[in-house]
Amino acid sequence: MSKKMLKFVSVDKQMPEKRGADLRKEDFQEIYEEFETDKAVEQASRCSQCGIPFCQVHCPVQNNIPDWLNLTANGRLEEAYEISQATNNLPEICGRICPQDRLCEGSCVIEKGFESVTIGAVEKYITDTAWEKGWVKPNAPVRELSQSVGVIGAGPGGLAAADQLRKRGYQVHVYDRYDRVGGLLVYGIPSFKLEKDVVERRARLLADGGVTFHLNFNIGKDATFAELRDKHDAIVIATGVYKARDIALPGSGLNGIVPALDYLTASNRKGLGDEVAEFENGTLNADGKNVVVIGGGDTAMDCVRTAIRQGAKSVKCLYRRDRKNMPGSLRETTNAEEEGVEFVWLSAPKAFLGDDKVTGVKAIDMHLGIADSTGRQVPVEIDGSERDIPCDLAIKALGFDPEDIPALFDEPALQVSRWGTIDADPITKMTSMDGVFAVGDIVRGASLVVWAIRDGRDAALSVEMYLKKANQAALAS
Repeated sequence: MSKKMLKFVSVDKQMPEKRGADLRKEDFQEIYEEFETDKAVEQASRCSQCGIPFCQVHCPVQNNIPDWLNLTANGRLEEAYEISQATNNLPEICGRICPQDRLCEGSCVIEKGFESVTIGAVEKYITDTAWEKGWVKPNAPVRELSQSVGVIGAGPGGLAAADQLRKRGYQVHVYDRYDRVGGLLVYGIPSFKLEKDVVERRARLLADGGVTFHLNFNIGKDATFAELRDKHDAIVIATGVYKARDIALPGSGLNGIVPALDYLTASNRKGLGDEVAEFENGTLNADGKNVVVIGGGDTAMDCVRTAIRQGAKSVKCLYRRDRKNMPGSLRETTNAEEEGVEFVWLSAPKAFLGDDKVTGVKAIDMHLGIADSTGRQVPVEIDGSERDIPCDLAIKALGFDPEDIPALFDEPALQVSRWGTIDADPITKMTSMDGVFAVGDIVRGASLVVWAIRDGRDAALSVEMYLKKANQAALAS
C-alpha cells in the first residue's frame, strides 16, 4: 500500500471551489471550479484503501475507485484514467452528474466525523485532464467484423452499448429522433450541471471511432422497426422514458402549467443557440414570474435552479414529504437553497387557480403517516390547512413513464411489463424477440445515467455472445 494514502486523519475533506451563489445564478456555467493538481492529489490521498471497498460495491458500474485514487495520489494520472475508463464509457459525465452522496461517497467507510473522500470531483479531474492531455483516443478495433448492430437511442445506455460493440469491431449504427447525440444528457440536464461541449466531444470521439449516427430519425417514419431488424444482425433498444407523469387537479388545463421536460428542453435549446418560439413568447421562460415547481427529484432541482437563472421573481418547490425523504440529491437541494429557491416541505397541490392562465396554486399541508409495503411513510393531508401560493408558471416535475413502444414501433410482438416498460431478461437484456435487446430506463423505469451505462455495457456483452453463436451456426450449416 502506498505511503501516500490514508491521510483522512490529517487532511480535511474539500470539494473544488464553488462559485458564489450570487455569481453563478447569473449564468448556466458549471458551478464547481476545476481541482488544482495538488488539491486533487491531496484529496485522493485521503482514501483509506479499505479491504472491502464499499464505494466500488455501490457503484453501478463497479468502478475501481480505490485503485485510481491511489494512482492519482502517486502522480500516475494517465494510468488512473485508463482504470477509470475501463469500467465506464462516460466517466467525465458521471464525475459531474452522478449523485455521489447516495452512491460511492455515501458508502465510504471512513468514519463520518472525517467525511468521505471526494470521489466524484477527483474522477472529473482525472478525465478532464485526460481529454486535455490527449490521452482519450477513438476506438481502433483489432479487426473489423461484418456483423452490424442497430442501437435505437443516443442516450447514455445506447452510447455505452455502441462504444463497447465498436471496440469489438462490429459495425454500429445509432438511430435517434433528436438532432443531437446525447438524449437527456443534452436536452434534460442543464448546463450548470453538465456543459454540452462535454457531451459533444464524446459524440465526436465515437463517430471518429467508426460509430455511425442517424439523427432526426423516427422509427415508423424514416424506417420501420422490421426494416431495421432486417438490416442489422442485432438490435439494442435504448429509447429512455420521456412521457411526463401528470396530475389530475382542478385547473390543470390552464395556460402556464407545463411539463418539466418541455421547460428544460426549451432552456437547453436556447443555450445551444437554437430558435425556440415558446421561450421567446414567454410560455417556457421564467423571467419575472412567480414559479412553483411540483416534485422532489433531480428533475425538480434542475427546474428550480433553471428558473432562478432565467430571472424568476420567486421560485418555490412543493414536495409532499420532508427533506429527509426527498429522492433528489441532497447536494443539489443545498445548491438550490443557496441560489434562492424556497422549499415548501410537506406540502402538496390541491388545485390550480386562475381563469385562462394560472395565477396560483392551492396547496395543503401534509404529515407522514404509517409506512406502506415498501417501508416508506405515506403522506397524509392535514384537514383545514389549505393556502394559496401565487404562481405565474407551474412546472410539473413528477417523473416519467415509458411511451407505448410496441405501438410506436408497430411491433406487437415486443412484450412490455404492467408498467409499460419493455420486458427484458435481467441478465442477458434479451427481449421477447430474438436478437432484440433493451437497456436503461425503457426497461428499469426512470433511473440514473450510471445505471443506463451499466445496462448498455451488459447488453453489449450479450449481443457479442449472441452474434458469435449466430456466426458459428452459419458456418456449421
